Formats: sequence, structure tokens, C-alpha cells
Amino acid sequence: MDLITLILFVPACFALNMVPGPNNLLSMSNAQRFGFKHAVGAGVGRLAAFVIMIFLAATGLAAILYASETLFFAIKTIGALYLLWVAVQLWRSNVVEQGVFESQGQSVMLLAKQEFFLAAGNPKAILIFTAFLPQFVDLSKSTDSQFFILGMIFLFLELLAVAIYACFGVYLRGWFERPRMKQLFNRICAGFIGFLGVGLLLEGKTE
Repeated sequence: MDLITLILFVPACFALNMVPGPNNLLSMSNAQRFGFKHAVGAGVGRLAAFVIMIFLAATGLAAILYASETLFFAIKTIGALYLLWVAVQLWRSNVVEQGVFESQGQSVMLLAKQEFFLAAGNPKAILIFTAFLPQFVDLSKSTDSQFFILGMIFLFLELLAVAIYACFGVYLRGWFERPRMKQLFNRICAGFIGFLGVGLLLEGKTE
């Protein structure tokens, strides 16, 4: 892999990392509700899901998965339903009790699990690793090492995106001091996440 390839890969990859998808919206909401550290800590769950996907892409299993219409449709449906579940939970969240939840020792782990399942159930992520990453791999050289390098860069940029969206959430926290305004913000994020879930279900029906 030459330097030119990396120069082209980094900005293109970071653009994908920064797309306001369900995980990024969740990071922003988590930061607004529980703080920056909780949001970034929860982002580790998302990275764990992407590590699995990068491994699958490197071994070629992700391409087989994407080619299987039945299996891919199942992942789409499960992912869409989970998005809708997250949206409902966020919509119904009690802003008065958020401080209590933040003090619980397992709160970051619970948020990380939510991030993990949200990323693992997103078929768009599978498409990224089956169609995007291989474009920057030189087949005349060792593909394993190239996937490792590209994967590590992707994960670093993804963590950076988590931190940036968490900063947005913390910044917005000052604008939503009143419980009613916090509830409005949560429901706006829930609406976007729910919209993405409905979009996945409609895609599944039309394909």
C-alpha cells in the first residue's frame, strides 16, 4: 500500500465516519444525557462491532453475507426493529432520572452494548466493509496486512467521530438545561433514529 492510497483513503473514510447515522446520533444524545466520558466509553461497543466486520471483510465472509439475500434481509429487519426499539426508549426516557442513571457503575457498559447492537444490526456498515475498504486494497500485495492497516485507521477515525459528536452533545447540554428542552432534544434524536429504522424496513420490502 503506497502513500497516495492512504492520502485518498483517510478523507474519504472520515467522511463516512462523520455521516449522521444512528450510532453518531446516539453518541450525541448520550453525551447530552450522561456526559462526554459516558458517550465516548459507549462508543467502544460500536468499535467492537466494527472489528468483527473488518475481520469478516478481510476473510471474504462479509461479501458472502452481503450476497445472501435471505440472510442480509434478516439482518436488515432485525437491525431496523432494534433501531425502532432504541428510538422508543429514547423517546420515553425520563429526563428527571438521568442523573441517577449516570451514577450507576454499569451505565457505560449498558450504553456500550446498545452501541454494539446498533452497529452490528446496521446493514449499511456491512456494505461499507464489503464495497468501500476493498477499493483501497492492492491485490498484488498481502491483503491481510492492508486490511489491518485500513481497519485500524477506520477505527481511529470512528473513535474521533464519536468524540466529535459527543462534544456536540455536551455543547448542546448547556442549551437544554430545562427538563422540557432535554426531552425535546431526546425526542428529536429518537425521531431521526426511528426514521432510519422505518427506512430500513421499507428498503427490505422493496428489494
